[in-house]
Formats: sequence, C-alpha cells, structure tokens
Amino acid sequence: MKHRLLATLVLPLIASACTVAGTAPTLAGQTPGAAGAGIAHPELWPTPQWPQRRDPAVELRISQLIARMSIEEKVGQIVQADIGSVTPADVRTYHLGSILNGGNSAPGGDEFAPPEAWLALADAFYTASVDTRGGRVGIPIIWGTDAVHGHSNIVGATLFPHNIGLGAARDPDLIERIGRATALEIRATGMEWTFAPTVTVPQDFRWGRAYEGYSSDPALVASYVERMIRGLQGPPADGNMLAGPYVLASTKHFLADGGTFEGRDQGDARIPETVLRDVHGAPYVPAIEQGVASVMVSYSSWNGVKMTGNRSLLTDVLKTRMNFDGFIVSDWNGHGQVAGCTNTDCPQAVNAGLDMYMAPDSWRDLWHSLVGQVRSGVVPMARLDDAVRRILRQKMRLGLFEAGRPSARRYAGDWSLLGNADHRAIAREAVRESLVLLKHEGGVLPLRPGSHVLVAGDGADDIGRQSGGWTLTWQGTGVDNSRFPGATSIWGGINAAVRDAGGSTELSSEGNFTRRPDAAIVVFGETPYAEFQGDISSLQLRPELLGPYATMRRLQAQGIPVIAVMITGRPLFINPVLNMADAMVVAWLPGSEGGGIADLLVAGRDGRPRFDFTGQLPAAWPATARSDGPTLYPFGYGLRLTDRPARWTRLSEDAGVETADASTNWFANGRLASGWSLRIMDAGSSTRVTTLPAMGAAGRVRVTAVDHVAQESARQFTLAGGQVATIEISNETPIDLLRETNGDLMLAMTMRVDRRVSAPVMLGLACAGAACNVDVPLTGLTAAPIGEWITYTVPLKCFARRGANMGQILSPFRLHTTGAGQVSVGRVALASAAGQAIACP
Repeated sequence: MKHRLLATLVLPLIASACTVAGTAPTLAGQTPGAAGAGIAHPELWPTPQWPQRRDPAVELRISQLIARMSIEEKVGQIVQADIGSVTPADVRTYHLGSILNGGNSAPGGDEFAPPEAWLALADAFYTASVDTRGGRVGIPIIWGTDAVHGHSNIVGATLFPHNIGLGAARDPDLIERIGRATALEIRATGMEWTFAPTVTVPQDFRWGRAYEGYSSDPALVASYVERMIRGLQGPPADGNMLAGPYVLASTKHFLADGGTFEGRDQGDARIPETVLRDVHGAPYVPAIEQGVASVMVSYSSWNGVKMTGNRSLLTDVLKTRMNFDGFIVSDWNGHGQVAGCTNTDCPQAVNAGLDMYMAPDSWRDLWHSLVGQVRSGVVPMARLDDAVRRILRQKMRLGLFEAGRPSARRYAGDWSLLGNADHRAIAREAVRESLVLLKHEGGVLPLRPGSHVLVAGDGADDIGRQSGGWTLTWQGTGVDNSRFPGATSIWGGINAAVRDAGGSTELSSEGNFTRRPDAAIVVFGETPYAEFQGDISSLQLRPELLGPYATMRRLQAQGIPVIAVMITGRPLFINPVLNMADAMVVAWLPGSEGGGIADLLVAGRDGRPRFDFTGQLPAAWPATARSDGPTLYPFGYGLRLTDRPARWTRLSEDAGVETADASTNWFANGRLASGWSLRIMDAGSSTRVTTLPAMGAAGRVRVTAVDHVAQESARQFTLAGGQVATIEISNETPIDLLRETNGDLMLAMTMRVDRRVSAPVMLGLACAGAACNVDVPLTGLTAAPIGEWITYTVPLKCFARRGANMGQILSPFRLHTTGAGQVSVGRVALASAAGQAIACP
C-alpha cells in the first residue's frame, strides 16, 4: 500500500519544482488566489493507512481519564506554554499538558545552561503535572523541543548537517541513524518530543527556512521521512517508547510552508490543489504510514486561508481522508493569525481540527478564553474531548504514565550520550556525503601530502557559523567556539588532516601568509539565520559577506590555486567565485563535525583520496540571483574526483538584479529588512511583533497597520503611558556602521503624530557591550502637527559622539517614553539627504 500510494503522489510531479505555481491544472471550480479557493477536496487526496490499531484497553483507560477530568483540566491538555513564560506552579494550577523551549528559552534564561539544569527543570515540571492533591487527575506533561539537526539547544550535543545538506547525501539509511542518535541525546536531558523532521518541499529559496527542507523534490523528501521518523520513534508497532531509546516525532509544517508566494515566511501558497497535494502533501503519506505522533500546522496560508484555521485540510483531509491518528499542534502563536483571532482568543483553531495550541507567552489568557468558550458551547465538548483523547493516546504510546520522573527514566542523565564518539562519527559521515563538488580544475583536489596550505575566509574557524540557525540560540548567533566542546571547525579539521599527511598550515581570515602556500582554501558564505529573519529578496549573498571574494581574487592573481568552500543554507548566485576558484565545494551547514570537509579535501599520507565526493544537488543551482532565472547546475548535479571536467567557460557575473539586500533600509513598505525584528518592551517584558494587531509592554502598547505610501505600509503605536515603553527595530547580530558614520549618513525616520504624546520621546541606538545605549530627545516629534507625515533625521555622528559603539549596532531605531499618545512609523533607513533635523545635544 505504501509504495503504491507514494507512486500515486510522486510520479506525476512537475519536472521543475521551482516553478510550481500555475503549472498544474486547477481542480474544478478552483482558481489559485481567488476568494474561497483555500478549501480542499478531500476525495481527491490519498488514503495512507495508520499503522497502529487502537487497543481497546488503552481506549477504555483514556475514556475513564476523560470522564474524571474537569473542563479546566481538559483545556490544560490542549494548551502548550514556553518555559520562559511558565513555572511548575503554573503547570499545576492550570493543568497544562505540554511545555516547550522556544529558540531562545532555557533553564533560568541561560541559553548555555548545562544539561543537568535541563534535566532538573524537566523533573520540576513533571512533578507539578502529576500532583493529584485537591482531586486533580494529574496527567503527566510532555516537553517539546526543536531538535532539528541534533539536540541543538544543548551545549555539547552532536550537531548534524541541516536538512538541505542531508538532502544532498541521498542516503536514507544515514537519515535513520541520525534520528536514532538524536533521540538518545534528547532522552539524556529528560525530554520526550522533538519538533522534527521538517518535511517541507521548498520551491523558492529566498525563503528563510529553506535549509530546513531536504530538497525541492518531493520524491526525495518522501524517501527520507519514514526513515527519520523510525529513527526517532522506533518501529510503528512499538508501545512504551520510553522503555527504548525513542521520542515522539512531529512532521512540519502542514501544509505548503515551502510554497509561499515569493518565498515569504508565514506567507500565502498561491497554488492549485493538485500542487498542494502532489508536491507539498507527498511527504505526509510515509509520515502517516510510519505513525508519526504529531503534525505541526504551518503559519502560512493556502490561497488566502490560514492553515491553522483550515478545517478542510486539518480535519477533512489530514485526519479523515489521510487517516492521521496522532494530534495536530500549532506553531508559535500561529493560531493568532487565523481570521478573527488573537493570540489569546481563537476558538476557530480547535474547531477547525487543531488539538494543541502552541501558546508560548499567551497561554494563560488563552486558557481562560477556551474554558469560557467550552462552557458556552462555542467549542463543542465533543471536539475538546477528541483533542484530549488524541494527546492522551500518544502519551500512553510513550509509556509516560508509567515512566516516572524524567531523571528516573532510562538514558536520563547519561551525559556520555551527548556528543559521544559514535554520534560524532555519524555526523562526520553525513558531512562527507553532503558535500557537493561544483567545479574541479587542474586536479587541485585532494591536496597532496606535504603541502603548505593557507586557510582563509571569515567562516573558516567559526563552528556557530558552520552550524547555522537553531543552534544553541534561535538564530544561531551570539555563540563562539567555546560553546561547542568536542566540536571541530572547518579550519580545525583541515589543520589536523594536512599535518597528519606531513604538511603545514596557516590560518588568516584575510588571506595573508608568511610562506607562500601550495594552495589556499577560502571559506565563505552565509551567516546564521532562522525563520523570517532569513528571508531575502534575491538569491545572493549580502554585500557585507563578499569580503572573501577579494581574498580569492588576490590569491588567484598570485597564481595560488584556490579551493572555495561555501557555507550556505540554499543555492545562491556565486558565478564570480566559480570563475575564480580552481575547485568549488558546497558545504551547506555542516554542523559540529567540520573534519568531514577535510576528509574530502586532503589526501592521506599515501597521496590517495581518503574519500570521494558523492553529494548531489538537492535543488537546482541558479545562474543569476533571480528566483525565476535560468539554472546553472540542475538538480542532482555533483562531480566526482575522477570526473574529467569539461573545458571551463567563463560565466556571466551579472546577477540579473540590481543589488543584494541592504542592511541599511530597516523598515519600508510595511516590511522589515531580512533579519530584523520589531519589538515592544518594558522593564519586564519583550514582545516580538509578528502579526497584527499586536500588544506589548503588558498591554500598554498596541500595534496596528495603517496606510502610508501604500495600503497598510506603516505601523501605528498606541501608547497608554504610565511606565516606560520602548519600540525598537533590532537584530540578533550586531552590524557595523562605522563606515557610514565616518561619512555624512543620517538615521532617517518617516513618522506621523496621530495623538500628541504626553511626555518626552527619546530616540536611541542600542549596541553590544555594557553601557552602550545612547539616546537623544526627539523634540521635533513632540511638537509636530497632528496627522502629517514628516521625515526626521539625526546624523550617525551624533550617536557616536555620545558614546555609541557604531561598529556593534544591535538596534538602529529605539523610541521610548512614559507618555500616552499615538504615533505612526512609515520608514526607518539610512539617508544622505536631510529631512527635519533633530538637534544633537
């Protein structure tokens, strides 16, 4: 049945998955993008079979538990809170059934907390959940974590290549072994559930989550899904998973998160239902047939309808037609994006088929609203009971009720499992298999024994950079090599391999050397990002990442052979590098075992290759930076050392677009620049604004969209006053504005006063380091005419003179005030032309 169903889904797929929109016929009466088009036709979807029969004894036990549970206890089971916003006492009071650690959440707020702290916190939450005093039923809690390329929140864990690299490996057996190793490391810290594997099928690599997908080809993705789930969960017929080395898995993000218009995170997939089914639905067939415990629903929409509120897909297709018998969980406050919903009030989602709300910081108010909605009948009791039943069924499959506290379970506290030699060997093997050789001229590889090798480029000795996003921190930023005990940087691996073969090495980021090298390895590419902060407008590196290009040109001009190694989460336009380098290797995001790269670049002592290249492109490589441009290398391309290269023909270095994303136009036309966030803060909280309307600063700041140069292209901030509230645009990684400061550039802000602010407004920058933030009074704003858009400017030199570290800017725009009023912001950027100048104190 499984193979027949896969063939039904995969064989008719469009040859070029990068141009799915509009290439397949629509279903009867359906026009992509038209109103009402986001309604599925379940009868046209496949019918995979769930592999586990329902045990009557288990079902009776669940029924008896549900019969004893109050409405409050039932609602608690379907609400998930983030550990940064909930305490064990809260878990007991509100009967919560699940917790998670978000990308930046950790015990005690310490993202680098030791594993012992994670296990102790797991014990504390578990103990609170099973407390039966006062007549509570006491259902054990489950902990979900983003172990998406290894147990990547934990210092010392093995970090496997991100999925885009694994897609290049073409090795399903390897995928299962990675899943098993990851499950063991998760179990060491007392957790039971990972939000993996990501089974997205990315179609536009401008999307900031593209590297979380194995490939743009649905058949390749589908071939991996069963094996990863089996590695994480074990065989589908097994119960009592906690007695073995297993955890619950969760496929994500249902559905077509990788098919959104222009590759926008949380965007709209404007595609026919045939493409939704045959491309993006294909991986869910093997996932269901393997018995995946949970499915995470996407933030995104399908033809205008948010997935989290789409009953036709969640209930009619996934649960009914496709026989999914696990539970559906939302993404981080994803329910708040459903039409008519907020983060704290959304019965529409559970009524559409959602079983668990991921409500990280909104859980308490959501819990109260759901309790009231069940009592009033807005949420039918039958729907609530079904959601609870699905969650309890998976908890019993785990053996959670008999397992005891996390620290008492098998594998818990065995720190030898974290980053152990066997797991690192699997990861190193995965690195070797994932490397794709795009160019090889002059037989430069492998480097011969006894060579003197220069290693250059800003990514050469940076384990955090080679590991990418979702690594210790949400964005994978703010970590240095000291945070990766036992790991090996690319430089570290090359240095060891070259010296083992009787050679010598030099490391210089800028490519300087004291002895002329026989060859130079230059490591370049992307810096870490996650989710929407990785969205880009064109398929090319940002200008500030092009420094290694100059290094390669200089080395090439000196006649030194150049091997370019690219760290990247996606195929990008790199024609200048391909023209310069003698060999070009795509390393993707290899993780903690950088030695796997040296295994292919450096010969053994006998002069023979240690290994050959076997990696194949998991998606087509572009000839320009246009997402709809021509292909340079097709899907599946990858050279071997033994291949005889064709005579190199110099490539055009015209990117086909004007410029890459700039780092100095932070907000315009209703959009933040890639990598930047809008935040509302006060003394005790920080809220990242991802949907509108939004509230922050304990409800004292409301954010809505208003019109400026286009519909809803500005943001309006309604301030209640009373305490200091801060509005800022910020980044996880500091940017360098020293060059701009040395010129005459200014911070330019187009703003409008809609209601006079009752207290002074301060404008500031925030930068890395202690005592670094600098403010100036925004006097022009407090005296501005009501309802008029005005551009205000402040020279960057003003902030520098007042002590700002302009080389380490985290926030180029910060407004804070204690006053009440209403202000709109239409644009924040750097500019050379003056608007209304703000005096520099």
